[in-house]
Amino acid sequence: MLLYTLDLALTPYNDAWALQKRALAARISGELPEDLLILVQHPPVVTLGRSTKPGHLLASAEYLEAQGILLREVERGGDVTIHEPGQLVAYPIVDLKRHKKDLHWYLRQVEEIVIRALATFGLECARVEGLTGVWRLRPDGTRAKLASIGVHARDWVTWHGVALNVENDLSTFNHTVPCGIDGVEMSTVARECARAGLSAPSFADVQHAVTSAAGDVFTISPLALPTPLRALLEQASA
Repeated sequence: MLLYTLDLALTPYNDAWALQKRALAARISGELPEDLLILVQHPPVVTLGRSTKPGHLLASAEYLEAQGILLREVERGGDVTIHEPGQLVAYPIVDLKRHKKDLHWYLRQVEEIVIRALATFGLECARVEGLTGVWRLRPDGTRAKLASIGVHARDWVTWHGVALNVENDLSTFNHTVPCGIDGVEMSTVARECARAGLSAPSFADVQHAVTSAAGDVFTISPLALPTPLRALLEQASA
């Protein structure tokens, strides 16, 4: 089995959202014959998942618009989440019928992808019991969240995914209670590497590590999406 990969670079949220929907439909129908990992960065956007609680968005829609920050309500699980340039967003379009039909299992696999990817740079990260995502557990006993996860599935095919803070400035997070967790500290790979005395990897290196780890975790081989299939999926933004 293969894991097709598609690098969209910096792409507006709405365009990537539309492409995800097309990829989801194509995976369900079989037009897309293998699982797909979409990799992207977004301009500043706040997304509200199905579990978003009142008060977790700290700014009005009008204020966000004036700051050039998009606001969208989306289908994924989870609370409020931020995307901004310098953050790696990965959207796995995975047919769980070919793996395991269990969304809780799937969430743990997505966490494992990030944990394995960051370990390649010497950055030890982990899960926190009862909280979805990936965290840096520091030697001094403090912790910071590096990756937020929110997914959805139709006919056991997944979409939405994981947002990993790589080198973003985190400024957009000031407008929310990130992931609905009071008092959470958000951080980035670059900041945590500096704090640990490690050389920070490039964005491209992190993207490569995530792709490789995704192949390992799902036991499938990454391969760039063939041009005809890319043309098929990009009809979503035509």
